[in-house]
Amino acid sequence: SQEAKMKLKHDINPVLLQFINFIILVYSFITYIPWYILSGSREAIAKSKQVKAKPVNNKPGGAYRSVNSQHCLASVLCPGCDTLDKVFKYAKTKYKDKKLLGTREILKEEDEIQPSGKIFKKVILGKYTWLSYEDVYIKAVNFGNGLAVLGQQPKTNIAIFCETRAEWMIAAQACFMCNYQLVTLYATLGGPAIVHGLNETEVTTIITSKELMQTKLKEIVSQVPRLRHIITVDGKPTTWAEFPKGVIVHTMASVQAMGAKADTGNKQLARPVPSDIAVVMYTSGSTGIPKGVMISHCNIIAGITGMAERIPNLGEKDIYIGYLPLAHVLELSAELVCLSHGCRIGYSSPQTLADQSSKIKKGSKGDVTTLRPTLMAAVPEIMDRIYKNVMNKVNEMTTFQRNLFILAYNYKMEQISKGYTTPLCDSLIFRKVRMLLGGKIRILLCGGAPLSAATQRFMNICFCCPVGQGYGLTESSGAGTITDVWDYTTGRVGPPLVCCEIKLMNWEEGGYYNTDKPYPRGEILIGGQNVTVGYYKDEERTKRDYFVDENGQRWLHTGDVGEFHQDGCLKIIDRKKDLVKLQAGEYVSLGKVEAALKNLPLVDNICAYASSFHSYVIGFVVPNQKELAELARKKGFKGTWEEICNSPEMEKEVLKVLAEAAMAANLEKFEIPVKIRLSPDPWTPETGLVTDAFKLKRKELTAYYRADIDRMYGKNVK
Repeated sequence: SQEAKMKLKHDINPVLLQFINFIILVYSFITYIPWYILSGSREAIAKSKQVKAKPVNNKPGGAYRSVNSQHCLASVLCPGCDTLDKVFKYAKTKYKDKKLLGTREILKEEDEIQPSGKIFKKVILGKYTWLSYEDVYIKAVNFGNGLAVLGQQPKTNIAIFCETRAEWMIAAQACFMCNYQLVTLYATLGGPAIVHGLNETEVTTIITSKELMQTKLKEIVSQVPRLRHIITVDGKPTTWAEFPKGVIVHTMASVQAMGAKADTGNKQLARPVPSDIAVVMYTSGSTGIPKGVMISHCNIIAGITGMAERIPNLGEKDIYIGYLPLAHVLELSAELVCLSHGCRIGYSSPQTLADQSSKIKKGSKGDVTTLRPTLMAAVPEIMDRIYKNVMNKVNEMTTFQRNLFILAYNYKMEQISKGYTTPLCDSLIFRKVRMLLGGKIRILLCGGAPLSAATQRFMNICFCCPVGQGYGLTESSGAGTITDVWDYTTGRVGPPLVCCEIKLMNWEEGGYYNTDKPYPRGEILIGGQNVTVGYYKDEERTKRDYFVDENGQRWLHTGDVGEFHQDGCLKIIDRKKDLVKLQAGEYVSLGKVEAALKNLPLVDNICAYASSFHSYVIGFVVPNQKELAELARKKGFKGTWEEICNSPEMEKEVLKVLAEAAMAANLEKFEIPVKIRLSPDPWTPETGLVTDAFKLKRKELTAYYRADIDRMYGKNVK
């Protein structure tokens, strides 16, 4: 079974192991009845076995809805709160003096010289200082009014290009109140992509930080002719001589001061309506040019309504740690869920998250240790990193400690698969590991890419909490599915949220049909109020990816392929488009990689391959016989054609040529294949690996090269 494969291997004497297993059996027998009565796990076990979603009709391809929204999809968090400004006003009134946004004070910054001679910046951080709901509300009102003084008009675009921090959320709330359309851009985007987003949306004002202004904006500001105002959220930047004429730099505090003095008599006219655009969120496109997704107030509210329903007992006792990019729909939605339910949000960054993080000075505390959050969102790459770090520490333990950890780990894995808890193991064995994330996490939310079963099970065991795997797109306001907290199965993304419905559409080319047995399969279509308005200034793509049905319901073609299990949970099994999201979140267009490399004299044909469980691209190459034979001769390699193609040495030589061509074609580093397989046999329609028009059949190529994929990625590849 899959659980057996995920168990850790020990080296305990078989006789001793029998004795230990007997003690565990006796312990389990003695503690079962009091545990069963006191823990409340009966309810959890019963819930885990329940049907969670079902089709609204018995027709093939019928939409699946959560059992909690069979008759009507949810669309509002609280009565009358149909726009984001009303949601915040409701929360401010309800939680007035409660803490909302927290930021750690920087006590000391110092440069640390590494043995290599490199200089790393290290920080010593103090306590979290907090702004209450009332504080944030006043700051947002003043900032919104200040932007109006600078000439910002309702229903016009304003850009934010900034790291995740309290000021980001304050600026966003100001825009929601005044009906400014917030254009979000990742802080990690390259120059051309930033220029494209700013020029396409015709913004005159950009909100940023001192660091990003110096490192990213400085180089490109001359290419954004409409830009008039740059607002820095963290104080006045040092003088910048290269400023183009006509661009004024303000601090956020000075804009808020303008707003506090401004006359706001006719302010009421600017309030948004539910269908108004709240955010234009830029997301990676298959051609490398990012596309802007227009998300309305009612889209976001429907999405966060669906998400909030999956987090039991969400409220004032919860603390959320915010460190993922707020320009990503997952983080923005998670923070808006918290804000609307009275939770605290403490800000962090990947460089200061844990005690061992790169910017934290040795001996001082990382953000999780100080904040001790109860809720956290993570992308699989971060969870995989934690998994590897803990496993490395386990391997460094003494034989006794390591075997004790492994026995507890495997025992708990068995108990979890039955729906049981293990309070003794949690407090004695896993407490130390749990402290890595502060010790109080009760739910880990995971999204952005698929999470491997082994990592999910590790997080369940060591952090003693459920991992809520979610599936959603920017185009669906981040909402689609999230697993229930008591569902401890792996590899699935859960039932549809209460705000939307999901149906599977036949995809003939891929061989997926909604009449398939035992599980219906097909392209995933999401319908509901969370489905966004469309792509900014791209009517053609909007018409291709969205449609409205006969009932006026808006639907999105996701391009992902899924199957519904009997309990109504969805599993993602394939991707219709050739756009793959790598483990770290970067998108790779396989077609783009192939187009850049297939015209090389050395290459007759090429198929790029990427897995969301890994961080790099690989490829299968049909080499040109004459060119490869010549390259082998130059390198002094002798052998038959098969021997040349199967040689790791020749694979490395071909990789060098591919890497040079990829750099020349301006491919990003993560798009360049890291490993390849040279195929001695050409791909013809007769082999079934290409169509009659010689287009690649990705599914067949993947199956044909499965052993090579496993070799290039290591084992356990999905």
